[in-house]
This record gives sequence, structure tokens and C-alpha cells, in this order.
Amino acid sequence: MDFLYTYETLKLEFPLTEPENARFVLIGVPFDGTTSYKAGARFGPTLIRQATLNLESYILDYDIDVADLPLADIGDVAVVAGDPRRTADRVRETVEDVLKSNPNALPVLLGGEHSQTLGAVEALKPASYVVFDAHLDLRDHYEDNHYNHACVARRISELGIREAMFGIRSGTREEVQYAEDNGIKWVHARDYSLDAFIELVEALPEPIYLSIDIDAFDVSMVPSTGTPEAGGLGFWDVVGAIEWLANSKRIAGFDIMEVGGTELGDPTALTAAKLLFYFIGVMGRGG
Repeated sequence: MDFLYTYETLKLEFPLTEPENARFVLIGVPFDGTTSYKAGARFGPTLIRQATLNLESYILDYDIDVADLPLADIGDVAVVAGDPRRTADRVRETVEDVLKSNPNALPVLLGGEHSQTLGAVEALKPASYVVFDAHLDLRDHYEDNHYNHACVARRISELGIREAMFGIRSGTREEVQYAEDNGIKWVHARDYSLDAFIELVEALPEPIYLSIDIDAFDVSMVPSTGTPEAGGLGFWDVVGAIEWLANSKRIAGFDIMEVGGTELGDPTALTAAKLLFYFIGVMGRGG
């Protein structure tokens, strides 16, 4: 089927399924209109797809081949340059279109700056939002923009969605106060463990939207993200959380955002691509 706000671009190169029959539907969001430090997230969807060419689609851990799973890739959203709100509207409408044609689909966003997670969350209306991120992203506005990448968790919380954050190591005093006032739980990267993750997420209502800002990882793994921060998490920290979630909670949507860079083989995109395969593998393992 055709999607009003998407266009053809580089797609995964193994056999793909039509969106109306897929379990997983990839949607690229090549937007970095409010990036405040290091531009390049607009190239994220293409770089992640290119990085998958370096990977075996067979996941040793799960004895499952991602290429055998019902996976669709509908290309990239046609962004509105410099306008995060209008672009998020297009993301929302695209996710809504996917669900109209296939209510059982699990949308997977590839980005692209974190501001665009809002559009997917607005479409899916999850009960809870779980995010791995270096930053709280709870500012009311930044650089005179309420839809800046630094505001996405604030906008989502205003929808009445429960939130839990992991890998945090940057924020303002005002953001910490907002989190406290609004019951938003977060775990500093120094204090992260799977037990700490489970303790917070066990109590959250379902379904859950899971968001990965790639800057949650240690900066050595993701040097080309837009706002890199030292002291992040390891790859298996996040994979372990995904495995627990897949076995314990209903996941309505997933994204990997803030992947930047300009060169083939950038470790930021390689980390994202491997994480993408692990997510699809562990969710596909469940049928």
C-alpha cells in the first residue's frame, strides 16, 4: 500500500514482507532540524540500513534469523525541514496508516532526532514510555521551541503517559524537579542494573513504548550522535532490558533515535543496527 508521507529510499536488502502482513514495520525519520550540537541525525535511517549489510541476520543467542521474520520497510517519512512539530505530525499519520492496514504491526522508527518519537507515541497511545537516554529531555522549551529534541519526554508526559528513564547522566535542576513533581522515575547511568530496570518497569501499565536514544550508550560506541555524553551504558545492558521486556510486557512500538554520522561503517550506526537485529530477534522469538 502507499503511505501519504513516505518515500522510497535505501531499504534492508534481505527478503521483506508487505506492510499489511508484517510483524515489524520499519519507518525512517531523517530529521535533525533542532539539533543543538552535532548535526547528522538526518542520515541516521540510511546509515543504520547500510550498517545491517555488515551483520549476519542470524542471531546466535536466539537461534533465529531476522531475515526469516515478517519484516517490512516502508522507507522514510518526508520531513518538513526545520519544523519538528509538522514532521512529528507526519510520523503520527504514517504510524496510524500502518496500523489501519495491519493492527498487529509493531512500528519501529529509525532516526533521526529524538523529537520525532512524539509522533509515534501520539499514534500508538501507550500507557507507558520507557526510554534509554543520556538526557532527561524534560525541558518545557529549548531555543524557543517546545518541540526541540530536549523536550520530547516533557511533551510525552503531558499526554498522561507514565515514564521511566535509564542511563541518565545529564539534565537541569528544573528537569529534575519536574520529574519529581510528576512521578517520573529515572536511573542514573552509574546506578543502572537490570534489577534497577525491572524494579521500575514492573509497576508500569501496558502497553509500553520503548525508545532508545543512542546516546544512552558509552560515547566510545556512539561518537557521532548529536549530543554525546561520557559515562554511558554497555550494549548488553540494553539488550538485557529488551529481553526482559519482551518476556514480561506488551510492547506497542520501538525506536532507535539520534543516530548520526556521514560515513559508511560509523560505529554509531553499527551499534544501532546490531541493536535493531537483537530487538527484532528477541521479539520474533516470541512468535
